[in-house]
Amino acid sequence: MANRQVTRTHVASIRNRRQVRSGLDSLGFAASKLWNVARWTAERIWSETGHIPGHAELSSYLKSKERYADLNAQSSQRVIQELAEAFKSWYGHRQNGDQNANPPAYRKHGDQHPRSTVTFKEDGFKHDPENGRVRLSKGRNLKYGWSDFILCEYAADPGVDIENVQQVRAVYGRGEWRLHFVCRHEIDPEPPGDGVAGIDLGISNVAAVSFGDEGVLYPGGALKEDEYWFHKKRAECDDSSSTEAERLDRKRTERRSHFLHTLSKDIVAECFERAVGTIVVGDLSDIRNREDRGDHGNLDLHGWAFNRLTSMLEYKAEERGIDVEQVDERGTSKTCSSCGTEGDGQRVERGLYVCESCGTVANADINGAENIRQKVLPSLAPDGGDRDNGWMAQPAVRLFDKSTGRVRSQEQVVDREP
Repeated sequence: MANRQVTRTHVASIRNRRQVRSGLDSLGFAASKLWNVARWTAERIWSETGHIPGHAELSSYLKSKERYADLNAQSSQRVIQELAEAFKSWYGHRQNGDQNANPPAYRKHGDQHPRSTVTFKEDGFKHDPENGRVRLSKGRNLKYGWSDFILCEYAADPGVDIENVQQVRAVYGRGEWRLHFVCRHEIDPEPPGDGVAGIDLGISNVAAVSFGDEGVLYPGGALKEDEYWFHKKRAECDDSSSTEAERLDRKRTERRSHFLHTLSKDIVAECFERAVGTIVVGDLSDIRNREDRGDHGNLDLHGWAFNRLTSMLEYKAEERGIDVEQVDERGTSKTCSSCGTEGDGQRVERGLYVCESCGTVANADINGAENIRQKVLPSLAPDGGDRDNGWMAQPAVRLFDKSTGRVRSQEQVVDREP
């Protein structure tokens, strides 16, 4: 297999944080101020024209403004780009029927500005890997002289190589600044085998995986509980843009991200152990446009992070030498994976699939995952033969354990001592 280039983000602590804290604080405050100026500008254009300006339009307008020169030009562009992306995401949620979605808020706590993340692209940093240092640029307004900059000495985790740096982000959290290095690495993994796994993404079961002779379910109960709790607490906030509301939104995003990362990591590990070289995932990119599940079901669908889960599977699998393919999943939930008979009535109740033709009894999501797997294995297409499919009725279950933040087998979670 040819070498592949992958992008990874490594977090490093700052060793000389006392010397650089005030400089990073000034940049973080400046990023928040620029965000607020761009937010006000976008709202003004929107109210007068009915049009939400994009990144290029906002950048062109704000280049001449004083706040733009507080940061390096590329850093200022990134702040404006983040705002444009936030508006686009909010508008997309509204178009999909989520009336509770709010536009991006101003970054302000009373009269104080929070420390926002500052991104330094190619022209905004100079990396010295031999001495573990990185030089970060200031904007023209914050410089005391043309050579004024912030020199950070950093310490990465053992075994992590900070090389081929594409971006550096200064991120403030829990009372201190840290550096996030976005690096490009070359990898040359050996495929673990020739096996193929099919994955059916869903809501009740976030993922159902078929290996051809065994199935695994990943229920989404823990994620649903979190969503319900955060929506309830969010509704109790008097002001949707308050500090508490922002904290809840941030925590909800972190919890969901951790869940999806943990899930995708476990799926890839299970595939690697079974010598799977190809993962086939159902393509759900247009499902919102072709399915109506009622008011409650549509809200679930709008919050369904299948694109993000697929993306996580792709880059985690890539590191193990596993390819990920997306195929059209339409019809896979109605078709028997054993004989190919298709019918709406064969999914007799939630989670159960019974074929009227060959009598196959299966977990409905595992049956769908097996159909997805067979899409790249024409030699194994349903022929009505006597292929053993008893495993489809009793798949293994992998549950997310909130107390540990890990995925475990159902028996381990139930039997784990408190």
